[in-house]
Amino acid sequence: MPSSHIAYLTYPAILVAVFARQMWLPVPAVLFLMMAGALGESGKLSLPAIILTGVLGCLLADFVWFQAGRRWGSRILRILCSFSADRRYCAKRARDVFARWGLRTLMIAKFVPGLDGAMPPLSGMQGAGVIEFLSFDAVGALLWSSVYCLIGYVFADRVNIVAGGLDRVGRMLAIVLGIPFVCYLLWRLCELLRMVHQLRIRTISPALLQEKLAVGKKVAVLDLILWETDALPDTTPGIPGAVRIDPTRLRTSSKVHVPDDVEIVLYCSSPKEMTSARVAVSLRHKGVRKVWVLEGGLNAWQKLNLPTSTKLGNPQETATRFGIQVAGRRRKGDGFRAIGLRQ
Repeated sequence: MPSSHIAYLTYPAILVAVFARQMWLPVPAVLFLMMAGALGESGKLSLPAIILTGVLGCLLADFVWFQAGRRWGSRILRILCSFSADRRYCAKRARDVFARWGLRTLMIAKFVPGLDGAMPPLSGMQGAGVIEFLSFDAVGALLWSSVYCLIGYVFADRVNIVAGGLDRVGRMLAIVLGIPFVCYLLWRLCELLRMVHQLRIRTISPALLQEKLAVGKKVAVLDLILWETDALPDTTPGIPGAVRIDPTRLRTSSKVHVPDDVEIVLYCSSPKEMTSARVAVSLRHKGVRKVWVLEGGLNAWQKLNLPTSTKLGNPQETATRFGIQVAGRRRKGDGFRAIGLRQ
């Protein structure tokens, strides 16, 4: 069969493509494996060598995530799940599946979107042994690489046609998609710089917040550590009277109304208060002007030995007392109760 479009595919290229894919980079490793399988059918590459190269690429990248999970724990899982539509559901689903099947999940995870990236760091977080992890992961990598290589091997003529079409439209796609993507990245960079600038003038010290609360100022304190702690809301202490809210729900609400005489103070436990910062910027875009970020977050509050409690404020009572309203689209298992403020 003619293979002019894929003749330059090599084992190192396959290794790099699979490794990059497992590191969550936008590389079409599946297409690489199928094209390599087509070359295997023509005798230009060895099919067993292609499969082993794919397995090696998977193991190298997954071991990086495994060690990252061991060292940084749930922070890695949060980062990976942040790319999904609902990151809390992504993390919960991965934990539930792992709790039921353990390391055996690694054997099929690469075929299930969302589980593929979450399983290696989750295995490290759960204290799995290196040999056990690599054994189960190798089986999963072998199945995954074999399936796509064999698809390319069996449908070699079709794969060549696809590769030829991609070669013809590749430059056009790079222009059509590349320019908007670069513009988007620049816009996000500008947003980040603006957010950092706003933070410099929109923080409040723990001591000042405690003073405002002590004299009865109209300050609604919102606790955003629900997502960050991976613990049940009633097991993690917070500032007395604060309302624990999922930051994602608050940011994605279509409208937030806060009376002019009410101040909103946000706190979290993320480095540099980034979770609070994102929510603060989002609230300001929704017209909430008196919103502040607690400087140093909950850690700074605790370092000053200020009071904490596991019994935080009631969302409905707090919303009624301060006249706060949040509007958002209802979804199954979600809605205003999950957001923590009333409609």
